[in-house]
Amino acid sequence: MDSDLIVQILFAAIKTGTPLLFIALGEVICEKSGTLNLGQEGMMLMGAVVGFLAAYGTGSAGLGVLAAMLMGALMSMIFAVLVLHLGANQVATGLALTIFGTGLSAFIGSGVVGQTIQGFQPIAIPFLSDIPFLGRILFNHDILVYFSFVMTFALIYIVNKTRIGLILKAVGENPHAANAIGIKVLRVRYLAVMFGGIMAGVSGAYMSLVYTPMWVENMTAGRGWIALALVVFASWRVGRIMLGAYLFGLASIMHLVLQGLGWSISPNLLAMLPYVATVIVMVIISADRFKEKLLAPRSLGKPFDPRNMA
Repeated sequence: MDSDLIVQILFAAIKTGTPLLFIALGEVICEKSGTLNLGQEGMMLMGAVVGFLAAYGTGSAGLGVLAAMLMGALMSMIFAVLVLHLGANQVATGLALTIFGTGLSAFIGSGVVGQTIQGFQPIAIPFLSDIPFLGRILFNHDILVYFSFVMTFALIYIVNKTRIGLILKAVGENPHAANAIGIKVLRVRYLAVMFGGIMAGVSGAYMSLVYTPMWVENMTAGRGWIALALVVFASWRVGRIMLGAYLFGLASIMHLVLQGLGWSISPNLLAMLPYVATVIVMVIISADRFKEKLLAPRSLGKPFDPRNMA
């Protein structure tokens, strides 16, 4: 395997892993606040279709991303009101949000199925793109990939080095203790859920404006579910999310790589590997003893009522 082929594979792994990175970054912040949102797939699809429609109608991919972010925020607020304010079950509400988003995205995007647009184009960063090997892998992408780099390192700093990160951790670990010292637990959770929705919208926009600049029903192909497993794979550590996203991205293209190398393994078998890994991780997290070992937030999935200080 020559160096050019390795560069192409790693470049493709980053591109394929970027939508996973966006949505997983949003979900890890949401879960660190103690809220489990299984509606990522639905929010991502709504972001993809609204972003595409906005870009298709205005001719601006940038406006498409903004529209996708707003739609992701709106979808997440629906979830937040039902779960945080009305006390609905987080798992059931998240599943309902995914079903709702899947159906609604297919309906509102029915008129533009198969239409294409001019999405974001690759931008070679001067000097950095000329670095041997790494330059071609890291610095010849579109603006959303660079934005994902910035968001990852910004969140690593915020979560680990700032007061905001401490508040987020306190709310996720023991919301009653956090409430007792004056932290507005529900406000923190609302903001965390909204951030997760915004990132899901960006992830969807990446799918319809960059990865495949067109709208097709269910084009996310289960990436919202893979992102949930990715958060667990990273043990709720923001710094590991990027590595995990690119590993999952690499797994997603391995069937193409191995076919190109002449392997006789069924491409369908290889294409299912990311989803098999997702199922395995979701089964593991269902056991409390594994949650503790994986450093899951202790209040993850548990409702909070400020009137009940038990």
